[in-house]
Amino acid sequence: MLGLVLTAGGARGAYQAGVLKRVGEIRSLRGQPSPFAVIAGASAGAINGAMVAATASNLADGTHMLSKLWADLTVEQVFRTDPLALGALGARFIRDLSLGGLIGGGTVQSLLDTTPLRAFMAAHLPMAGISEAIRAGHLYALAVSATSYHSGKSFTFIQGRKGHPLWIKSRRVALPVEMTIEHICASAAIPIVFPPVQVGSELGECWFGDGGMRLVTPFSPAIRLGADRIFAVGIRCQSSADALSRAELRTDEESHGGLASITRPPLAQICGVFLNAIFLDHLDTDLDHLKRMNDLIAHANGGNGRRRKRGPGMQEPMRRIEPMVINPSADLAIVAAAFAHKMPRAVRYVLDGLGTPDAQSADLMSYLLFDSSYTRALIDIGYQDAAARIDEIEAFLSH
Repeated sequence: MLGLVLTAGGARGAYQAGVLKRVGEIRSLRGQPSPFAVIAGASAGAINGAMVAATASNLADGTHMLSKLWADLTVEQVFRTDPLALGALGARFIRDLSLGGLIGGGTVQSLLDTTPLRAFMAAHLPMAGISEAIRAGHLYALAVSATSYHSGKSFTFIQGRKGHPLWIKSRRVALPVEMTIEHICASAAIPIVFPPVQVGSELGECWFGDGGMRLVTPFSPAIRLGADRIFAVGIRCQSSADALSRAELRTDEESHGGLASITRPPLAQICGVFLNAIFLDHLDTDLDHLKRMNDLIAHANGGNGRRRKRGPGMQEPMRRIEPMVINPSADLAIVAAAFAHKMPRAVRYVLDGLGTPDAQSADLMSYLLFDSSYTRALIDIGYQDAAARIDEIEAFLSH
């Protein structure tokens, strides 16, 4: 089975929409159902994955709808930006810090009020289409991951065909559900910035946050659901990450000679690195792990890479997984810095209070800038990146 893995964060999810839009325009797929039998998403990837799953009867139409949603998005459709809302949150935050020990704290759950986001997704995500796609045979399963704020475990909510796999591991749990907007909102609730989301399940009413926090193996849900070929869309520009590492090492060498040093990072930069650890690192690490496992399986089977027979004590047969990953050709943090002035003034005032990071480390803005100017730029980058590899993508999806 062919799987689609989407793990993104915040506004950067627009890049995925651009990639998927170009994939939907592949000539052999026009007017055809989605080729992705298994779709696994977390964070903004859960939103994108839900749209692809719900419109699985026609991939081109679904990916076009998705890119249009991102292209027309405004900050006000995601979180409240009016001074009254921001001021109320700030006042409660100051109250908790200064008087919480005396009169009780814990009134603030997030830095932003994302009430508009649920209404926006309820109006634009055709959730009923997921069941229809499963009944029509266009979709085997949709898996959406979120993090429990009670146990800290990664929960994967699955809506799929009867008898689809489920699992319970030490830090990962899979539950069968009828997917709702709450599941999607929970997966996309960026920690600290967005409030927790309450989701009902067979375990009761629990509070969840962003799926990227504890989903350290983003390929895993798709693999466990039976995918043996996986198309994944990342949001890290590898060349930019390598350039930052080289600059850091070079500065460290110079500092030993008393020539240079890296300036102390402001809180905004620290928050950006924190979000990068959640949204960027896991896919790259899991891809490296997957490639090593493929090498081990090929070696164990004499180089043929076929499914290995179940051995004593082996709960799941090992098999070779063929991945293809698309990553941005541009640094999305630098792109965000160019559009920072598009952020509503009141929100920009609050973010400026956290300090000004250097351009290549301005990641916090890149996750929160839900403005059409920025999202359209990301859609275009994703579209062009996919177009540059479209023959390779078409061959991968069709074989």
